[in-house]
Amino acid sequence: MCSINKSFIIRILYVIGSLMFFYACANIAAPTGGLYDVDPPKVVKSTPVFNATNSNRSKIEILFDENVKVEKPMDKVIIAPPQQSFPVIKAQGRKVIVELEDELKPNTTYTIDFTDAIVDNNEGNTLENFALSFSTGEELDSMAISGIVLAAEYLEPAQGIYVGIHSNFNDTAFTNIPFERISRTNSRGTFTIKGVAEGKYKLYALRDLNRSYTYDNPQEEIAFLDSILIPSTVEAFRNDTIFKDSLTIDTIYEVKYTRFLPDNLILRSFESGFKRQYLQKHERMVPHKLDLYFAAPTDEAQLTLLSPKATSDNWFVKESSVTNDTVSIWITDSLIYQSDTIKLKVDYLQTDTLNNHILNTDTLNFTFRESKKRKSEKDKKKEEEAPIKFMNIRHNVQSSHEIYNPLSIEFEQPILNFDSAEIKILHEVDSLFVPIEYNLLSDSLNARFYKMQYKWEPGEKYKLLIDSAVFVSPYGLHNNKIEQVFTVKKLEEYGNLLFAIDGLPEGKVAFVELLDTQDKPFRKKSVRNNEALFMDLKPGKLYARLVIDENEDGEWTTGNYELKRQPEMVYYNPKLYEIRAFTNHEESWDLNEQPAFKQKPLEITKNKPEEKKKQRNRNEEERDRRQSQNRNSQGTSNQSMNRGGMGGMQQPNNRR
Repeated sequence: MCSINKSFIIRILYVIGSLMFFYACANIAAPTGGLYDVDPPKVVKSTPVFNATNSNRSKIEILFDENVKVEKPMDKVIIAPPQQSFPVIKAQGRKVIVELEDELKPNTTYTIDFTDAIVDNNEGNTLENFALSFSTGEELDSMAISGIVLAAEYLEPAQGIYVGIHSNFNDTAFTNIPFERISRTNSRGTFTIKGVAEGKYKLYALRDLNRSYTYDNPQEEIAFLDSILIPSTVEAFRNDTIFKDSLTIDTIYEVKYTRFLPDNLILRSFESGFKRQYLQKHERMVPHKLDLYFAAPTDEAQLTLLSPKATSDNWFVKESSVTNDTVSIWITDSLIYQSDTIKLKVDYLQTDTLNNHILNTDTLNFTFRESKKRKSEKDKKKEEEAPIKFMNIRHNVQSSHEIYNPLSIEFEQPILNFDSAEIKILHEVDSLFVPIEYNLLSDSLNARFYKMQYKWEPGEKYKLLIDSAVFVSPYGLHNNKIEQVFTVKKLEEYGNLLFAIDGLPEGKVAFVELLDTQDKPFRKKSVRNNEALFMDLKPGKLYARLVIDENEDGEWTTGNYELKRQPEMVYYNPKLYEIRAFTNHEESWDLNEQPAFKQKPLEITKNKPEEKKKQRNRNEEERDRRQSQNRNSQGTSNQSMNRGGMGGMQQPNNRR
């Protein structure tokens, strides 16, 4: 009996051991080492202590409860007052050390704003909005000024631009004296100047190209407020929430805090439009054409031919860009362009070291030597058999033509015998093409470019006709025949859009621009009686902006600090509009419904703010993972046991 019991017990133990082994194999899991650290580093102590007074230490040490590192200190750490020599900023284990290179000023509050530069060494948890202040005098200045900087023309967040204050109200303070206190905008364009003393200030923004903290370069992007600021504080309240878990609210309670004012300032940054003027290069790619390239828009350059001598004053045709930064000279005198070297005197404005534009004279040599390789009989025969080379004429005619578009043509080379009668537009009437009269406009800057204006009939068929060899260039080329038929689109293929505008300052001239999905303007209309009407729009998606046209030139105009002129105001419509064919769209637009920093749609904002990565609750994820693993393991174990039981039992025989 004892032997039977002993044998039975051994078998039972064997079965239990096998089941435990099988269960363990079915539950292979990664080893865990406890919950994750999701907390940012905590300050243990600092030298000097926070808000210390009468401190003369130029070496600041901050001790944390874990190893830390400082990310991008030159970009993220802001020190006020601004330092001429950037300090040494480094992490050593649990310490962050800042060594100020500039001599400490007496009775001055110093603020070291780390923003989000400090992270723990292992998990990368960020210590947000961390700053340390101390004073070299008896008092610590604790006021703050906050706001946002937007690029004036396109209302883009001005990222990484300095914002500073002056208590000196002289206009030259901004250009000659470094800021007293500074901050730098983040990816959203927002800023907070900390450690400000009580008093009155003027506020500026500066994209400092040489770290002088002064507006000493007219190419720097700037902004300035016309008003004087007086920092102050008020008591305010906010709601804080305690959660039971990630979804369930436990308690909402009211917290009193000190609000620093002003905290909603808007600065509109701009560049003055100044660019250094100089001659970048000159070239002669073909014998009969000289090209000059200037580095910036400039006044018209004066040209004098030195050699070879011209037989008349009409030896060239000059073309230039709208801003005169590109100039082309077509030489029509064959005795000149057949010369290997052409010498030209050019008088133009050039920027000196003091950023003044002075008259400069250059003597330029344009050399062109064609290869004089001896041609074989075979080469000569190929030349004779080569097709005739025509002078190209570019045009914008397509088979389906937009109803609002004029026709345009551009000749490849200047024309000796231009006759507008040789450019014909015909209208199809009863299957016959009949000539029509149109308005021909020549371009004042490009003598080879012409526009043909006509009020097209929707849905009608037209033809552009230019016979061959009616136009000849000074270089012996003539045109080939152009015969292009096109049909003007029907009105049913277009939509119309009317903006009824509220909030337009009384007496101001304004225009509205339609923008594509890349924020590029493609149509413009003046505002009349607080309305802007766009006819014949192609179906599609678009946005809109309005410009207050102070100088009534039909363009957005930048600011000028010397003249104390702000850039022209721009308003973005925050909506996306989808134009449908054969539909009238009427939309109301309140310019002041939203503040400027909320107007521009994010979809067409190029300087998109860097979204903070959501701090995932990794501990909750770990708990969920373990619970899911346990559930899966339990299910696997039950299935395995069921399979084992069925395998050990004799299946009933249902056959009779």
